[in-house]
Amino acid sequence: MVAFDDNGKIDILGLLPDELESEILKLGEKKFRAGQIFDWLHVKRVSSFDEMTNLSVQLRNLLNEKFCLKSLFVSKKLESHTDNTVKYLYELEDGNHVESVIMEYNYGNTICVSTQVGCKMGCRFCASTIAGFKRDLTSSEILGQIYASERDSGRKISGVVLMGIGEPMDNFDNVVNFLEVLSCPKGFNMSLRHVSVSTCGIVPRIYELAEKKLGITLSISLHACRYYFKVTGRRISFEYALIDGHNDSMEDARELAELLGGFVCHVNIIPVNKIKERNYHSDRKSANRFRGYLEKLGINATVRRTLGADIDAACGQLRREYEI
Repeated sequence: MVAFDDNGKIDILGLLPDELESEILKLGEKKFRAGQIFDWLHVKRVSSFDEMTNLSVQLRNLLNEKFCLKSLFVSKKLESHTDNTVKYLYELEDGNHVESVIMEYNYGNTICVSTQVGCKMGCRFCASTIAGFKRDLTSSEILGQIYASERDSGRKISGVVLMGIGEPMDNFDNVVNFLEVLSCPKGFNMSLRHVSVSTCGIVPRIYELAEKKLGITLSISLHACRYYFKVTGRRISFEYALIDGHNDSMEDARELAELLGGFVCHVNIIPVNKIKERNYHSDRKSANRFRGYLEKLGINATVRRTLGADIDAACGQLRREYEI
């Protein structure tokens, strides 16, 4: 997707190989140069055109004139002493901030990335929505969170969840472009089966996403979906934010089981994180009890493992603290 910055320069990190090739040919360069540049961007993951040492100085100068290579700056980094979770607060070039979290599992490292600066959805238990929505992230800014986090942490990222600040389906075009670049065989080459997109349920966009048959896991926060399974054949994961005294009873479990009856799905129970602006809370004990209710009703369910609790790794908390 060809996008431009405020100075009219093309945002090069969001270009697919054929799009980059087209732009390079317009500069009068040979086609193979596009392949070299794409490799520098997505395999070697350089942070400036000057690092592309197999290109002439003249071409590097031309790239600097015609393209922008957006950077993310680490404003704050927190590292858990209990489970190796790492949380980043990144400053964008316009001074806004987003969060990313690296989580360590026995199968590798997964990163949770943000898709917007703030959020419009207004979920009462979520810290991300308190400061309000400011803007969408570009596909390069979403991708840049992965590259910057790998560069700083020295860890190889093997999975991605789009569950940070923002609603991915509200930034649909940039998210889809990000997924296409991320999975490009000539670049990062991540299988989209290792990517989960979480949404609170913007139904028209879910239909569009289904038609693209990208192979991602769709996680829907419960607070439509048979169509997505019918078209893609991929099991749906429902995110259930559990709040003590609000939606944690056996009756709540029965209503959920009736809603999901006959559905090929999985329920991921998420104990909500306590934030100072809201009086919502939950814990693992109540989450396990609710899981037991669902399993008795024939619904496959798990409780999300809590990571980075000692560094407030839930999305929105660090940005909110930093900007107050």
